[in-house]
Amino acid sequence: MKEITLEAVKNNPQVVSFLEAANEYLGVIGYTEHGFRHADIVSKLSKNVLAHLNYKKPLPELAAIAGYLHDIGNVVNRTDHISASALITMDVLDELGMSPEDVAIIIGAIGNHEEPIGEPVNPVAAALILADKADVHRSRVRNPQLIAMDIHDRVNYAVERSFLRVDAEKKKIALELTIDTKISQVMEYFEIFLSRMLICKKAAEFLKTDFDLYINETKLF
Repeated sequence: MKEITLEAVKNNPQVVSFLEAANEYLGVIGYTEHGFRHADIVSKLSKNVLAHLNYKKPLPELAAIAGYLHDIGNVVNRTDHISASALITMDVLDELGMSPEDVAIIIGAIGNHEEPIGEPVNPVAAALILADKADVHRSRVRNPQLIAMDIHDRVNYAVERSFLRVDAEKKKIALELTIDTKISQVMEYFEIFLSRMLICKKAAEFLKTDFDLYINETKLF
């Protein structure tokens, strides 16, 4: 079996078409951006988490691939998209020639990235959970004129900066957010994202680190 890189995955025609369609379909039903931008960011963050924590090859690259493909199942349906994402990913990676052992790591991660049923079953899954939940930002909002009517859009639009900091020496992973409280109060963030912070805490613990949340430079979690 050959080593499959993120670039090979990104250039796969099926991946390109499915991600484009998945993002379009979610837009129709009013969800935030889940296209190439989100895929790229989660891919990079997933890889960085494991690289900064000194995980050996091929895990950082597997995390990058898992991060890029984790939401591709939205092309089928938003409900149970994690299972659809894992199955589509399995087919794509098998066709590309990835070893079954590496495919198993990636699809296990993708199938466990979403709360409330997700679990950090391996290091790639833990990194993917943290990366996915860290991508909260105003650039994901499709129509800012509607933020008054949707709390998810409002909270995302209020976030001016999001940064996932990994400190291997101190064994800490911190999500740092800058929120415009004129748009959304901090309490609204917790109203919809508390379950996400809890799964991030579990993921960080799997990686033998602590998880902290900072909003406007104040530690809240």
